[in-house]
Amino acid sequence: MLKTGSVRALGAMSGTSLDGVDAAVLETDGAAILAFGESAYRPYSAAERKVIAAALGAWPGEPGAEEAAELVETAHAALLSGFDEVDLVGFHGQTLAHDPRGRGTHQAGDGRVLAEVLGRPVVWDFRSADVQLGGEGAPLAPFFHFACAKWIGAEAPVAFLNLGGVGNLTWADPSRPAPEAGGALLAFDTGPANAPLNDLMQARLGRDCDRDGELAAQGTPDETVIEAVLAHPYFLRMPPKSLDRDAFGDLARRVAHLGDADAAATLTALPAACVARGLEHCPEPPARLLVTGGGRRNPLMMEMLAERCGLPAVPVEDVGLDGDMLEAQAFAYLAVRVARGLPTSCPSTTGVAAAVGGGQISRPRAG
Repeated sequence: MLKTGSVRALGAMSGTSLDGVDAAVLETDGAAILAFGESAYRPYSAAERKVIAAALGAWPGEPGAEEAAELVETAHAALLSGFDEVDLVGFHGQTLAHDPRGRGTHQAGDGRVLAEVLGRPVVWDFRSADVQLGGEGAPLAPFFHFACAKWIGAEAPVAFLNLGGVGNLTWADPSRPAPEAGGALLAFDTGPANAPLNDLMQARLGRDCDRDGELAAQGTPDETVIEAVLAHPYFLRMPPKSLDRDAFGDLARRVAHLGDADAAATLTALPAACVARGLEHCPEPPARLLVTGGGRRNPLMMEMLAERCGLPAVPVEDVGLDGDMLEAQAFAYLAVRVARGLPTSCPSTTGVAAAVGGGQISRPRAG
């Protein structure tokens, strides 16, 4: 049994970028954040990334899935074994396939293996229950974002904006009693974020990204292209809603007629325009945008975000949070909620039929 009161939970996250494993300790009772603990990162080697990338799209039993799972388990065990005095582990695994309206969702890695290696209870398979009840299975961070809004002392609704490959937004009203309460949360993907810009830089210039927005700052956004993208039916759909990384795969073609600087400027302004459009769905405008993900490191994108949304846009570090570890901390928080029988998603975050607690708990064998 999990002890009552405050728990030291260790969360781990391996994201779609395939760069490595983040791990972070959180002290929580499953409702409030009580303290942030230590954190660590283990990068994947080029060879390891190749193994995982080769398995993307694979379901259990299909070629590459078992090899990827073993690698993910080994990498997590190596990192997580370095943490002391932890009561519980939240293990997300590595998403290989996600088809909530079809075959379900597949995160590589078995929590039973980690429980034996670490000698601690492990909560894992967070998404399946939500999908089985008709939800998208994502995003799962909003319940943690609600706790973060409380922790920073927000008195008015705030929005947590993750600018990764795709943008996603959590609108949170900290005046509500709990994350599953009516009107407490709204979560959805806003549209393309860093992926199209990074793809453009790689294709045209052989660079991973437009560091600090230097190239985009030399160009001018093509508003005709931006308005054409915003005419996509996705932006009219009511949230919650989600996108695949390549849902707007025609963006390279849309900016093909532009020079490098103007194309970069257009694809830097586009995420901001998408967020501005998404904010129209929120119950009321948030007081500010708290930005996490790689986009927060692009000063031009942040400037465009504030300008187009008409709101202060600041990195989450400005309010004392760690943008690099937020997702790992989220799964530490969710692990405690699962162990306490509390919900981890609800209709306004994933579209699930009712508030549901996902995840299963694996404990090491006695002796």
